[in-house]
Order: sequence, then C-alpha cells, then structure tokens
Amino acid sequence: MILNFNLNVNIEKRLSVIIPVYNEEDTVLGIVNRVLARPETGEIIIIDDASKDNTREKLETLKNRENITILYQETNHGKGAAVIRGIAEATKEFVIIQDADFEYNPEDYSLVLAPLAAGKADVVYGSRFMGTPGQVRYFRHEMGNKVLTFISNLFSDIHLTDMETCYKAFKREVMQNLNLNSQRFGIEVEFTAKLAKSRQLRIWEVPISYNPRKYNEGKKITWKDGVSAFYQIVKYNVFSNKEEFYKEPWEKVLAASHASK
Repeated sequence: MILNFNLNVNIEKRLSVIIPVYNEEDTVLGIVNRVLARPETGEIIIIDDASKDNTREKLETLKNRENITILYQETNHGKGAAVIRGIAEATKEFVIIQDADFEYNPEDYSLVLAPLAAGKADVVYGSRFMGTPGQVRYFRHEMGNKVLTFISNLFSDIHLTDMETCYKAFKREVMQNLNLNSQRFGIEVEFTAKLAKSRQLRIWEVPISYNPRKYNEGKKITWKDGVSAFYQIVKYNVFSNKEEFYKEPWEKVLAASHASK
C-alpha cells in the first residue's frame, strides 16, 4: 500500500513517544536508541510500571539524556495506567505509543504519521494485518486479535483490521481530550470505543511491519486479557455514559486544532 500525499511537511521533532515499560531489561535501552534515531522524535516519555528486574537500573543510565522524561510507578498497575500517565506529559504536536520491546519498528513512524501531517487524519492505527510481509506469527494469537477486532467493529461501527495494535498515533489535543480509565491491556479497546463514538474524528489505518516475540522472550498478553477485552468492548460500547468519554466537545477541540495549523 502506497500513500500518495505529496508531503512537503517537515515532521522532524514533532512527535512525543510514550513508552510504557514493565520488566524489559533486555530490550528497553535498544528500543529507546531506535526511537532516538528517528528524525520524527521530539521527546520520549518512559513510564516504568514498577519493574521487578533490572529495568530501572537500565533506565537510570538515560536520566541525563536530552528530551527523555522517565517516570516511575511505585506499584504495578498495568500498561493502560502507564500510558494514561504518559499522555498527560506529552507536549509535541503528535503522539504515538511504543512498546518497550522489538515487536514494533520505529522506522514505521513516518508511515504512521503521514496522514496526520498531511491533515487527512486525527488518529492513525498501524495495522499488522494489512498484508505486510513479516515473520510467521502464532495462529491462535493472531486469530484472537482478529476476532476481538471483528467484535469491536460490530459494536463501534467502524471498520478496523487491527484494533489491538500498539501503534496508535494521535494529534496531541485529540489524545488528551479522552477520559481514559483502563489499567491494563483494555486501554486498546477503550481507545477504539471512545474514538469511534465521537463520530467526528477522522480515523485512518496504514500497514506496518511486525516482529512477534515468543512468550519465553517476555511476551505478556494472555488469553485472560482476551476475555477482559471482550468485556471492555461491551462495557464501553453499550453500558458506558458517552458524555463522560471526553473532556471537551469535539467541535471545540478540532476547531482549535485546525486554527493552530
């Protein structure tokens, strides 16, 4: 898939990268260096979710690096809690979430950011399931993701191919306008439900590469998170008060966004 936006927009240093971390001593420094190498990166916000291995010691070696903010959770709450804390700290024009391993490649930032920088989108999902080449994946894990995406699509009435993807990029004011509550992996479902229910946001998908790691390499999501995701889909799409999803009306937020360009 090729995006012909004819971009003449300089996106250097316009991206805030939020990296939630839990027990990633073997990969955290490597992924931070890859993110720093990207010209789009303007700042990195790392949230250590009370790691029990040597992750914190590894992060301490970064504390004097320019444009890196490191936040520490004293109690483990989950990926969602870490992401929510990072969102509040973001200051750049665009924001993306980056896992602290090597499953997602920062070299895809330019592709994910293209619709945002071109003024075509307010939110962009990087899809692992749009026909991109890559390593063979776990069948049950991929089918689980696709089933959850299908169910989410039924309830939210938007057509995504990969609801559970880590790579979700936003205009900062859009991301910070969401009232988010999920502590664990349910944050992915919550993002999608609340974005879809706005009925005003322009949501795009683009293909990204994906290098799945094995469970013995530290993969954390399990079938229990799948059951939880199903519950979250029903909760946010059916039983939640939509008026509490957002801090400000989208008309106001989007008007301010367009006026600042």
